[in-house]
Amino acid sequence: MKLFYLLLLLAGSTAAFHLDTSGRREHPTLPSEAFTTEASRTEAKSRFAMLDDVRLLANGLLQLGQSLREFVHKTKAQINDIFHKLNIFDRSFYQLSVVTSEIKEEEEELKKTTNILKANNEEIRNLSLEINTKINNILQERTQLQSKVGSLEERLKGLSQSMIPADQLREITTLKEVIEAQEKTITSLLIAVKEQHDQLDHQKIKIKNLEEKLSFNSFQLTVDKAMDSDHSATDKFEYLQINSTDLPVDCSELFTRGETKSGVYAIKPNQSEPFYAYCEMSSDQGFTVIQHRADSIVDFDQAWEMYQNGFGDLEKDFWLGLKKIYTISQLGAYILRIDVEDWKEEKHWAEYSFSLEGPSKDYTLHISHFAGDLPDAMTNLTGSRFSTKDKNNDNSCNSDCARNCTGGWWLNACSETNLNGKYFSLRALGQSVKRKGIQWGPGTMPLYSLKTSKISLRVMPVTESGN
Repeated sequence: MKLFYLLLLLAGSTAAFHLDTSGRREHPTLPSEAFTTEASRTEAKSRFAMLDDVRLLANGLLQLGQSLREFVHKTKAQINDIFHKLNIFDRSFYQLSVVTSEIKEEEEELKKTTNILKANNEEIRNLSLEINTKINNILQERTQLQSKVGSLEERLKGLSQSMIPADQLREITTLKEVIEAQEKTITSLLIAVKEQHDQLDHQKIKIKNLEEKLSFNSFQLTVDKAMDSDHSATDKFEYLQINSTDLPVDCSELFTRGETKSGVYAIKPNQSEPFYAYCEMSSDQGFTVIQHRADSIVDFDQAWEMYQNGFGDLEKDFWLGLKKIYTISQLGAYILRIDVEDWKEEKHWAEYSFSLEGPSKDYTLHISHFAGDLPDAMTNLTGSRFSTKDKNNDNSCNSDCARNCTGGWWLNACSETNLNGKYFSLRALGQSVKRKGIQWGPGTMPLYSLKTSKISLRVMPVTESGN
């Protein structure tokens, strides 16, 4: 409102100025009016001074208005950005709600299937009890029949001492044959009932295993969907913040539960939080893969912390992590299996009995040769500590082997064996370059970096551990 009054005052002053100027043009100044003209000039000067002040004030107000308009535009842009972010949040929340509803629906279906299995199990249990009752009744009847047959035989012996007509002897013989045939029939029936009982017990075991597998798959599905709902906040090598006692301790136990498909699964070794691992299933056992190399996408020249926690892609190239490998090795006797392939597409393997010490001993390796067609290049590494480019534990060598060879490994006197070296295609040219590659030596292996490598763990069978 003040701005409106000032603008009116400005307009009035301007009009008065124009009116005064036009009046002087129409009426020339006379000599007798000199004094009046001088006074008018003085009044005009004071009037011009007020007009300048008003113009300055109006200019300042216009600038203030322009600043206010810019501020309003900026505020509108910020509000629009806030609304845009709210819309994105609404969409994300809606997608999460959809995923949650899908998980709930699948849980309901799994609960229905479990209830059906429980009902079937109950029916089988009742049927088994009924069959057991019938078997007991048959056994009692058999006992009674045997006693009757025994008494009848005694009577027949008594009668045989006297004169018995031929007709009665034939009837007795026929009755005895009928009794023997009935006894054979009862014996066959008992055998059939026992076989059916064994089949029912086997079916009960299969149903129980199916229930356990269904429960595990339900949990695995829930975990996978919860983890996949926000990929940006998930690291496959971090420990899972979930509570479950139904997870397998390793891939071998997962195989014994009936899982035959290779892939990424959640496992929980004793004294460890759950984590993801790649399980490779063969026809007769499950392997927990701890390292895989097939291309140069993943850089294995990592620091100590990365080799402790793990890195890479569990479905491609990766290192599982020393912490996780150590917790698995504490479960019992394990076999360390190594599979490599050179650029001539020749595949070789080796297996070692394996154990690992904890982080306080820098994951010291203990190993002895077991089997395989690879030359033994690991036994001489037993007792070695793990080394990386920022933590050299190879005290028997003056130079920094981990930095010169690249990649973390158990090093002993700068040995040439290192499956975590730099990935080179085909033949490495120089000796210094060769030492930085994926090497297995010394031995008869080629002197260039290998094409692929894979390290996995399997439980040592009792027969092998006894040998």
